[in-house]
Amino acid sequence: MAKVLELEFKTEVGKTAKLSINEPIEPIDTLAVKAAMDNLIATDVFGGSTGAFVSVEGARVVERNVTDYDVM
Repeated sequence: MAKVLELEFKTEVGKTAKLSINEPIEPIDTLAVKAAMDNLIATDVFGGSTGAFVSVEGARVVERNVTDYDVM
């Protein structure tokens, strides 16, 4: 089962931007995640066509199950 921690930010143009972290350490330390997200906003290291991150929208863990089948 693959897990991804998605960090969601509001950008300066009002859009939502996401950063994904593969295989996060569990249990999730919400205080550390919030502090890291605030640091990303303060340092302005990410930007793009939707502008810089301006606020935290949320964070979530997404799980994905993959089943491979041998069809040969």
